[in-house]
Amino acid sequence: MRAPLRDQRGVAKYRHEVLGVVLRAGPVGSPGRPAELQVLVRRRDREPFAGKFALPSGPVEVTETMEEALARHLREQLGLETLRHCEQLATLSDPGRDPFERTIATAYLGLVPWEDARPRESGARWTAVAELPDLAFDHHLVVGQAVDRLRGKVSYTNIALALAPPEFTMATLRGIYEAVLGREIDVTNLSRVLRRRGQIARVGTLGEAGARGGRPPSTWRFTEDSYRVTDPFAVLGPGRNPTV
Repeated sequence: MRAPLRDQRGVAKYRHEVLGVVLRAGPVGSPGRPAELQVLVRRRDREPFAGKFALPSGPVEVTETMEEALARHLREQLGLETLRHCEQLATLSDPGRDPFERTIATAYLGLVPWEDARPRESGARWTAVAELPDLAFDHHLVVGQAVDRLRGKVSYTNIALALAPPEFTMATLRGIYEAVLGREIDVTNLSRVLRRRGQIARVGTLGEAGARGGRPPSTWRFTEDSYRVTDPFAVLGPGRNPTV
């Protein structure tokens, strides 16, 4: 690892980068296969760790904020223009985390709906969080922190709105919650909890009843467009049921 540069006062000057943990949750297309929580990664084309997958990242320029730097790297590296939700996740400062040079990284959690995120770069791909490849640097640790943050916040906020389409069935929303939490969710209980909190409202029905009769599924939407805490004392996590 190269020794850091120092300014005229003798103060060390470090490289500062941003990392983006961009997640989505939804169906994978195979019949009978449950929904997945996926993270966006790209294959590195240079050392260190050339050929390995890594989170999108890059340096912060002197004229931009960290949020502006993150948006620039996601756009330039992946063609990803917007995040439905974005929040600062962690700062990584282990002196040996980058074998090339001393690098401090600020990581962000970003969320996108399933249908809105198709990376344009050939080296980028969505991969299931449960089946992560060997990632470069300390990026596997950052993905774990992001998943823990999302699983915690889905309990007491309306953060799932950032993963859902504008209108959805309860079956679709249940799949999103199951992908995030990594367990099965009772759809009736989920609907009752979210309606009681005022998070979702019924829009209409999906099509008409078929020839054999039966009620067509209802469609729903989130009642707000922005993130907020809806129930600070809620418990909704892996291995637990929603409180009512």
